[in-house]
Amino acid sequence: MLRSLLCTSVLFVSAISAQDKAKLTHTVRASGEATVSAKPDRAQITIAVLTQASTAQAASAKNATHTTDVLAAVKRTLGVNGQVTTTGYSIAPDYQYSRDGSPAKVIGYNATNTVLVTVDDLSLVGKIIDSATSAGANNINNIAFMLRNDEPVRAQALAEAAGKARASAEAIAKALNLPVVGIMNAEATEAPTVRPMFAQVRATAQVNAGAPTPIETGTLDVHAGVVVTLQVQ
Repeated sequence: MLRSLLCTSVLFVSAISAQDKAKLTHTVRASGEATVSAKPDRAQITIAVLTQASTAQAASAKNATHTTDVLAAVKRTLGVNGQVTTTGYSIAPDYQYSRDGSPAKVIGYNATNTVLVTVDDLSLVGKIIDSATSAGANNINNIAFMLRNDEPVRAQALAEAAGKARASAEAIAKALNLPVVGIMNAEATEAPTVRPMFAQVRATAQVNAGAPTPIETGTLDVHAGVVVTLQVQ
């Protein structure tokens, strides 16, 4: 009697295992990557005015005068095509250090006023640099090129990456003679981000006096990665 029950139990477990195997989902998974290039349509220029004087008050006053001239020149060049915002201001002592180890002494003060110029007409970038340096700006930190609206480019990169991932997964399934039932899952492996393209610029009024500053915008690259999982039979 005990032997008969044992055999029945074994047969029951075997039947359940067969049913579970029949319900198993078979999948094929593949990844795809895409890079989309786009021309920037916005630039941000960081311009600074640095002045030096024997006292903090004198350095500040001198800086205010030069910065006012720079802002006026930049705004004349910009017209209605952009905006100017102040991003930083500082006054700091200028120290002289001796080699004999004696305490450093203050020999003057440095005042710095930094502004950010945003412009959508890229043909004005070189002219803005020239007008700023001619008016007294002595530090052009960098130029950042970007897109005003990066959503279409990001969507295009994702779409191309997803298409490549699906094509790869379907190619694998076909090679293995596995009919595709449908798409089980699709996800981005990284968020497609449009990073600004920076151009280092060092300009002075003396350099720009001879010829306009040439600016090449180049292109921005947007990279996307997608993984697609297909259900197959």
